[in-house]
Amino acid sequence: MTKGRSDQPVKQANQRGAARLAAVQALYQMDVGGAGVLEIVAEYEAHRLGQELDGDTYLKADASWFRSVVSGVVRDQRKLDPLIGAALQDDWALSRLDTTVRAILRAGTFEMLERKDVPVAVIVTEYVEIAKAFFEDEEPKLVNAVLDRIARQVRGEAR
Repeated sequence: MTKGRSDQPVKQANQRGAARLAAVQALYQMDVGGAGVLEIVAEYEAHRLGQELDGDTYLKADASWFRSVVSGVVRDQRKLDPLIGAALQDDWALSRLDTTVRAILRAGTFEMLERKDVPVAVIVTEYVEIAKAFFEDEEPKLVNAVLDRIARQVRGEAR
């Protein structure tokens, strides 16, 4: 059984969180390395989700959620990027953001648009937690602010 940070068994719900984290990592890899969506999804499903790789054990993830987020972001990127750009402060362009932050925002925005069954608070909290896993300073606050703005715009609600 996989253990969480406090040695508690990982709950089933955390499989979506693990899928979100893996999706962000995959999107980052695609952005930096130029790999295609089918290649990345196949690699993650075969070698990373719930597997051990280079001494790191990846949490068991909801593979269909992972696939949905990665392929959805790739498919809808032309729709997602303008929403994110509009939610950024005036002097910031999406291209100026760190690649990881861009991947987090794209995945979170995709879920806001496509997964109406998931509450806004869950989406925002999950992606802010992912940002905190990579960054300590302003990036988690930025993710929170941008996803809140997008939630108000596309769902008429904030967290």
